Amino acid sequence: MILLQAQTAVDSVATAASAQGISLFDLVMKGGWVMIPLLIMFFLTLFLIIERWLAINANGKLDESFIDNLKDFIQQGNIKSAESLCRNQRSAAGRIFERAIGRIGYSIKDIESTIENASQIELSRLEGNLSYLGVVAGIAPMLGFVGTISGIINIFYSISQSNDFNISTVASGMYEKMVTSGAGLIVGLIAYMGYHLLNMKIDRIALKLQSGAFDFLDVLQKPITR
Repeated sequence: MILLQAQTAVDSVATAASAQGISLFDLVMKGGWVMIPLLIMFFLTLFLIIERWLAINANGKLDESFIDNLKDFIQQGNIKSAESLCRNQRSAAGRIFERAIGRIGYSIKDIESTIENASQIELSRLEGNLSYLGVVAGIAPMLGFVGTISGIINIFYSISQSNDFNISTVASGMYEKMVTSGAGLIVGLIAYMGYHLLNMKIDRIALKLQSGAFDFLDVLQKPITR
C-alpha cells in the first residue's frame, strides 16, 4: 500500500512536469534550498536500506541443519566439534551458541542468561543504523512542508512589494514550491517502509533464535549418548 502510494506520487509529479514541458529534474531544482537536504536524506535512506538488508541477510541466517547438527554434537558430548560448527557459521546464531557452549558445565539458568545477553547484543548489531531511517521518516515530510511554507511566504512578500497580484503569478510560484512537500513525503514513505520491513525481518530472526535456544537448552538436560 505504502509503496503504491509513493509510486503514485512520483508518477503524478512526473506527469505534471511532462505536461507543462518541464523535465522532472528542472522541476526538482525549482524546489529551492530545501531540496538539497531532502536529496541527501533520499540517498542516505537508500544506502541504509541496502546496507542493513545485506548485513541482516549475512548475519541473520539460521539453518535448521545447523541446529540439528549442533544438537547431535551436544548429545554425543563432542563439544569441540560443536564449537567449530558455531565458529564456521559466521553469523549471529553461531556467535550466540558458541558463547553458550563455552558455559556448558554451569547451571542451565546461567547458560540461559548467557544466551539471552548474547542475543540482545547480536540483535542490536543487526539493528545497526535503523534508527536513522526512523528519524528520516519523521523529518523528511516536515522539512518538505517547511520548504513549501517558506516558498509561499516569499511569493506573497514579493507580491506585497510589487503590488502586482494575479492568479498566474501565485500559481506559477506555488506549484514550484509544492514540489518540496511531495519530495518530502516520498522520501519519508521510503524511509518508513524500509524501517518497518527491516524491523520485521529482525523480529523473525529473533523468533528463530528463541526457538533454537529452546532446543539447545532442551538437549543439555538430556543424558549424553555415545
